[in-house]
Amino acid sequence: MRWFLYFLLFTTVSIEATPSQRVVEELLSVADVQVNGNRSWDMQVHNDEFYDRIMRDQSLGLGESYVEGWWDAESLDEYFYRVIRTKLERHLKPSLAVTWAWIRAKLSNRQSKTLSQNVIDQHYQLGNDLYENMLDPLMTYSCGYWKNATTLADAQIAKYDLIAKKLGLQPGMRVLDIGCGWGGFSKFIAENYGVSVVAITLSANQAEYAKKMCAGLPVEIRVQDYRDLEEKFDRIVEIGMFEHVGSKNYRTFMQIVHNCLHEDGLVMLHTIGSSENQIAGDPWIDKYIFSGGHLPSIAQIGTSIEGLFVMEDWHNFSADYDKTLMAWFENFDRNWPKLQDRYPKSFYRMWKYYLLACAGSFRARHIQLWQVVLSKEGIIGGYQNRI
Repeated sequence: MRWFLYFLLFTTVSIEATPSQRVVEELLSVADVQVNGNRSWDMQVHNDEFYDRIMRDQSLGLGESYVEGWWDAESLDEYFYRVIRTKLERHLKPSLAVTWAWIRAKLSNRQSKTLSQNVIDQHYQLGNDLYENMLDPLMTYSCGYWKNATTLADAQIAKYDLIAKKLGLQPGMRVLDIGCGWGGFSKFIAENYGVSVVAITLSANQAEYAKKMCAGLPVEIRVQDYRDLEEKFDRIVEIGMFEHVGSKNYRTFMQIVHNCLHEDGLVMLHTIGSSENQIAGDPWIDKYIFSGGHLPSIAQIGTSIEGLFVMEDWHNFSADYDKTLMAWFENFDRNWPKLQDRYPKSFYRMWKYYLLACAGSFRARHIQLWQVVLSKEGIIGGYQNRI
């Protein structure tokens, strides 16, 4: 009955009839969050214009007003866990920003060859010093595997080893690393599994760094779009890159990977995933963090591989991304004094919001982390789990 009353409140009562502050407070109470309360996850509002802004701009306004200092929460990650877990956004009609994001995604390909560079310039061309002070020694910008790990560095090595075992890497194999980042995985498998690697990225910053990291190893680093690949490989892997492919390009991506894979080869997708089909992401994340980013659903991946691949293994360890993001934030927060002279004053709050909002989202199990193993024709006798 309580949920029905809240539903009526947000679908039948206009903002003019109900003050924005009351609406926001009532909504947050469903998630056990109080405005100006004394618990670590409670919201502290510093500007009364916040309420009208949230009702108008919703997610975009929430993020922008936080960066501008209009509100705070001592435990921002826990605030987001509670808000996201209770699906509060479903009580509001889509904002103009959400509607526009949907229209733009519907009418255009935001991950075309030309537009794919936008997220590189926005996010991955930020100074390498930021990521050096946030990530592990191998500069791994994806979820760690914490099953038997106690440190971020151990969790990332465990993740790399997990992927190598699932792919059955053997000395002499030729591996394609799509979206190689700063080269950590390529370095790891070349050193520990005796393979040669072609590693591609669209970021000149990352490529330059990766070449130094992989110096002396059988690793070729290229600045190249995946759509330009025409070679054959024994194994193909993408780690945290599929989120930038876009739903309009999933089938193209899979066709190219299929064409580049030897008949007895294996593919690994290591990607964040959405529990629901979507064509557009969160407006704030899209505007400030990952331009054109899109999280695939199970159905979208399934459709993209149909007739091309057999799904051999699907592993979800999304709770580990919560731990990874909290470790990244701890490093970023501790090392901010080393960075603050090179970045705008508002950058700290923007980056904190990004990391901790994502941690809360994974904690709430709103978004997932999947490792998917694919083969061309299905392995005779079955895929032997290599975990």
